[in-house]
Amino acid sequence: MTSLATTPKTTAFGRFFLPGPTEVRPEILDAQASPMIGHRGPEIEELIEHVQPGLQRIFGTTRPVYLSSSSATGLMEAAIRNCAGRRVLSLVNGAFSERFRRIAESNGVDVDAVEVPWGMGHPPELLDDALRKARGAYSAVTVVHCETSTGAFNPVADLAAVAHRHGDILLLVDSVTGVGGVPMKTDAWQLDFVLTGSQKALALPPGLAFGVAQPSALARAEATSSRGTYFDLVAFEAGLAKRQTPNTPAISLLYALRAQLDRIAAETVEGRCHRHREMAARVWQWVDAMAGRGVDLSVLAPEGYRSPTVTCLRLPNGRTGPEITAQLLARGFTIAAGYGPLRDSTIRIGHMGDHTVSELDALLDALEGVISR
Repeated sequence: MTSLATTPKTTAFGRFFLPGPTEVRPEILDAQASPMIGHRGPEIEELIEHVQPGLQRIFGTTRPVYLSSSSATGLMEAAIRNCAGRRVLSLVNGAFSERFRRIAESNGVDVDAVEVPWGMGHPPELLDDALRKARGAYSAVTVVHCETSTGAFNPVADLAAVAHRHGDILLLVDSVTGVGGVPMKTDAWQLDFVLTGSQKALALPPGLAFGVAQPSALARAEATSSRGTYFDLVAFEAGLAKRQTPNTPAISLLYALRAQLDRIAAETVEGRCHRHREMAARVWQWVDAMAGRGVDLSVLAPEGYRSPTVTCLRLPNGRTGPEITAQLLARGFTIAAGYGPLRDSTIRIGHMGDHTVSELDALLDALEGVISR
């Protein structure tokens, strides 16, 4: 294992391409050094009021955006404890969609799964068939928008439409590597609950999670007596009505959030999503070019189900993820090996956050040198 003492230190931005945490700009990190304020006074209310419009633009909603001082896993559990109802159907296509299912099970919810191979997405007709056969057995469906372990992308708008055709079924969406990097229209797509984390496409330090609950999800929460305390959506809703959080907020991280939302507003959400699409397309084009030169390299996710924020690449025989990442690190660039059962056979590039195509090109040049050795 590489220790902190032996990890190469670089001052230049644009060499850290993990699929989370994402590289954070120095000025955003510096924003955390602002003075402490009372978390129940007017200063925190002004801070929360300032960040709400930017978060709402990113989520595509007029609903309040919850601020949770936790990882995104906290709001995954909130989705289950508040909205799962009697039985859940989990759409599983990788490690984090499987995690959503296990969170439901650990909270005592009955769970079934529709599984597809890692790297694939869930076609809407597959969900439609499962719900039709279930005849009203499910109260909620869990889905991961962008599966970080595989780079697979799920059509959440279409999946929501299918779920709602089958009655009072809530769609609970983990968009941890989606929000901030891909278009999100929470209201227009009628996504009942959507969550994300700070350390992915939003390019913030870890430690904050954000969520949006539609009235359908809030009504389910209000009818659920066992929704807990820390992740009680009713408490989040009531707190934001007073420009407060239900629990002590991570004030320093909120300062970073404020600074980053101002940067995103200058770029525009549309411009940010366009930049992410360009980065993804650049990686896919590079893979095709490498394959055209006889290098046995390919994108794991099929066309039409590829994430704009993370790409998982199958490696040539005889090469391993840990080997490639170690050699690339020696050249000053950081990416990730595959996840779980894909650890040895794949690598993952997180082309999200504040990176640019030109920075990505430098990474791909270095990666080509490593793979072609």
